[in-house]
Amino acid sequence: MKKKFKLQDLDCANCAAKMEDAIKKLPGVNDASVSFLTQKLTLDADDERFEEILDQAVKVCRRVEPDCKILR
Repeated sequence: MKKKFKLQDLDCANCAAKMEDAIKKLPGVNDASVSFLTQKLTLDADDERFEEILDQAVKVCRRVEPDCKILR
């Protein structure tokens, strides 16, 4: 399943790159893209575990950029 999410309060391109790398390493993630320019996360992950993987992605984003939120 592939979905796009709006990001709120993503402050730098370097943080976006760190988030993208960390999310790609999560088990079950096929591909991920974090765009600082458009403030969007594109997540392609296993259908059965999508919500669980998305929750892990939210934790990754908070760890890298505490103010950033993934809007569902």
